[in-house]
Amino acid sequence: MRLPPRRTSLLVPSVLFLATCYSTYLLGKETFASYRLSVPTALGWVHCDDPERGGLLYCVSVMGVLLAHELGHYLQSLRYRIAASLPLFIPMPISPFGTMGAVILQRDNSADRKQMFDIAISGPIAGMLVAIPLCIWGIQHSYIIDVDPANSGPKFGTPLLLDWMSDWIRGPLPETRSLTVNPQLFAGWVGFFITALNLLPIGQLDGGHILHCLLPRQAAKFASALYTFLMTAVIFGGWFYDRRLYSWSLMLFLLWRMGTEHPPTSDDSIPLGWGRTILGWLTLAFIVIGFTPIPFQ
Repeated sequence: MRLPPRRTSLLVPSVLFLATCYSTYLLGKETFASYRLSVPTALGWVHCDDPERGGLLYCVSVMGVLLAHELGHYLQSLRYRIAASLPLFIPMPISPFGTMGAVILQRDNSADRKQMFDIAISGPIAGMLVAIPLCIWGIQHSYIIDVDPANSGPKFGTPLLLDWMSDWIRGPLPETRSLTVNPQLFAGWVGFFITALNLLPIGQLDGGHILHCLLPRQAAKFASALYTFLMTAVIFGGWFYDRRLYSWSLMLFLLWRMGTEHPPTSDDSIPLGWGRTILGWLTLAFIVIGFTPIPFQ
């Protein structure tokens, strides 16, 4: 999204940041006070001795992931003198995460292909530099407990990367045993999910920026085909496999409203070089190991 250049105000970003801190605190407090979430593999029963402490730890952890992500974009914009807003966080206490993430509004169209690539890719990488250590710490400090595989309580799924990390750090667990989920691990899981979702190579998402910079001529066709595939998967997958896939309908509608195609940069002819090209494809591949199609079961 691009806006005409204007002086940046600190008031709105500051209020939104504080409101998001509070909403994530409330979500964390409620989660560790009222719910026991379990999954049969990496993540198990939510665990925190003090809900107030759990809310604070979750708030600090998940806001750390989001802030690192947005600062990655913002600092690269400053580096290239691309006019952009301060990070605008989106509080949402009724959501499963306590927030809908954050955005940075680009105020001009002066970024060339290489600059756009650096701005887009810096956010996901910076966010993962916080989320991965959170998950490692969280797994290391989780308890292994006995669980009933037939338990019908609420569950949330884990991406491949988190399963691998759990097996590497604590070893494979049978279905009758599971790890407790502490606030740091919960925040890291949220970081994985939001980052992978934002890397979908469509439109104005980070993945859309990256794909356009990698394939300026083919990106629009690829994004359109991917959107059609996702829409088909949600419709038929929800009907024949799992009704919870219909929850992605709102996301698909928003992507359609924003547009699946990425506008050209100020100069699409500038080469990225092998280093950026390899890094770009590896970053997009994170979707495969970081995304959870049905996060809540």
